[in-house]
Amino acid sequence: MKKRTLGQGLEVSAIGLGCMGMSAAFGPAMDKQEAIKLIRAAVERGETFFDTAEVYGPYANEELVGEALKPVREQVVIATKFGFDIEGSSGFARQPLSKPDHIRKVVEGSLKRLQTDYIDLYYQHRVDPNTPMEDVAGAIKELVDQGKIRHFGMSEAGVQSIRRAHAVHPVTALQSEYSLWFREPEQQIIPLLEELGIGFVPFAPLGKGFLTGTVGADRSFGADDFRSKQPRFSAENRQANQVFVDVINKVAAEKQATAAQIALAWLLAQKPWIVPIPGTTKLHRLEENIVAAEIVLDAADLNSIEAALAGVEMAGDRYPPENKAMAGR
Repeated sequence: MKKRTLGQGLEVSAIGLGCMGMSAAFGPAMDKQEAIKLIRAAVERGETFFDTAEVYGPYANEELVGEALKPVREQVVIATKFGFDIEGSSGFARQPLSKPDHIRKVVEGSLKRLQTDYIDLYYQHRVDPNTPMEDVAGAIKELVDQGKIRHFGMSEAGVQSIRRAHAVHPVTALQSEYSLWFREPEQQIIPLLEELGIGFVPFAPLGKGFLTGTVGADRSFGADDFRSKQPRFSAENRQANQVFVDVINKVAAEKQATAAQIALAWLLAQKPWIVPIPGTTKLHRLEENIVAAEIVLDAADLNSIEAALAGVEMAGDRYPPENKAMAGR
């Protein structure tokens, strides 16, 4: 597996593994032993970058990742996240919480669940509008000085939040949604990251499955699948968004690749410090995604995609109105 470097010299595999879906969000959780096998299979195939969060489950995903990676702890980079009031709010109504005392408390829980004495990359999951960013970054700096975390990350943060945090303690990576069907970060975020030397870790690089071409307009979602509540996944909007899949499929056929591989290769082609973290619960999908790191889209390929999607925007919002906090700021 090729390597890429995020901010502050943090080197990771060119494609990471998002572990959330193994425990939450897309329906029933995987069998734990099967999930452990899958994570270890990723390590065997060269992936070194694994993403989790305390809120996934909650807590179950960190426990899973910790157990799976304990035998190879020094060979991998573990990223997890803080920043929600897990005990005081629930589900899609969870509220951001990043007060320094809260951060100092919850990092201990994450360390225990991950069965490690340090976290490689610790993200603020969402900006807390009630806590000054300088206080958040200051608490992180303390934890870095104590050796409990090695790198500071942010997720779905806006330009001013990133600047304010970075001024107190260097930000290594921003994790936000970015893919061929959601390109908002190109407007302000990516130029800022380039300016400050911060890496970019796109989540949902396959559009939560949509860009793979396996989520048609006739697909139904269970109540425990959070796509059932997202406006862009209504049947009508999936039909409207099919244009993205059609364009990707055309390039995939030319490259003798899959739609997922082209969607990931497109992200990798944008900047050398972009590292997508597709999630999966299936070994053959894991292997399919890994191959994307070997696919090169040249200028002609990229221009063709750009021309085909000129003026096309994703139909439907990312989150329902009652879940505005998830959209970040």
